[in-house]
Amino acid sequence: MTILIEQPELDIQVESKKIPFDTNELVLDGGFPMPKMETNEGFEAPEINAFGHTFRDYDAESERQKTVEEFYRVNHINQTYDFVKEMREKYAKLDRIEMSIWECCELLNEVVDDSDPDLDEPQIEHLLQTAEAIRKDYPNEDWLHLTALIHDLGKVLLLPSFGELPQWAVVGDTFPLGCAFDQSIVHHKYFKDNPDIHNPAYNTKNGIYEQGCGLENVVMSWGHDDYMYLVAKENGTTLPSAALFVIRYHSFYPLHKAGAYTHLMNEEDRENLKWLQIFNKYDLYSKSKVRIDVEKVKPYYLSLIDKYFPAKLKW
Repeated sequence: MTILIEQPELDIQVESKKIPFDTNELVLDGGFPMPKMETNEGFEAPEINAFGHTFRDYDAESERQKTVEEFYRVNHINQTYDFVKEMREKYAKLDRIEMSIWECCELLNEVVDDSDPDLDEPQIEHLLQTAEAIRKDYPNEDWLHLTALIHDLGKVLLLPSFGELPQWAVVGDTFPLGCAFDQSIVHHKYFKDNPDIHNPAYNTKNGIYEQGCGLENVVMSWGHDDYMYLVAKENGTTLPSAALFVIRYHSFYPLHKAGAYTHLMNEEDRENLKWLQIFNKYDLYSKSKVRIDVEKVKPYYLSLIDKYFPAKLKW
């Protein structure tokens, strides 16, 4: 089933006048407060993360940053074209377990993402923070609320029942394989030890792809994004194509933050990218140390799950 959605008419690059944090708090529907900035533009991104640094600062000196950099060193060495093809073939079978979306959300209480320099809380907190922030500003786009809730569910790959993959094979920024590694990829220097660097076919701008081929035809580094995309698609979700695009490419920061690899996109990708750029603001900046009243918001999200997914999914 295909659902058509109206594309947003806004330019997300428009700057609004910002005033530093005051002592007031913006309380979202989930019951958690965030620092509020004076603005007429809806949700405003805070300037610092839970550790007192700017968001996605991969150079700030801290114990957390050392963990993050080591993660990317190992990630960039091991994410190869052949490895990704092997993982996609293995996990596309969806033969691990059958469970509901909400059951999977609860599993994320056991997961902490080593690649994230901004947060070290259980992932279910981040899912609901993102979803509730979007829900406030886009109350009529219920598919986007649900997309926010489920976008990171693929991180269950870290758990024993899903193969207990190492962090470098599950989380972190994603990037294409089979073509040159763009300089915008975080900690690009570690690609010098990636075996694909020695394959001439993989080291041009287009690599093995045709310009404008569409991101659907590009092999991305393996992780929770691609896995959750496979789960949603193969279980017959009725979410729109923009939702699947957000799920699959929300960690593709070289594209949606640096503008790299746009030469591989087709027209559908460009339309869906508008929604990904909107989503990304909430995905990145809604992270907070304040807990959410899960039971209060749970009925709403259960209703969305029932609308867009079967009761049980194959994982």
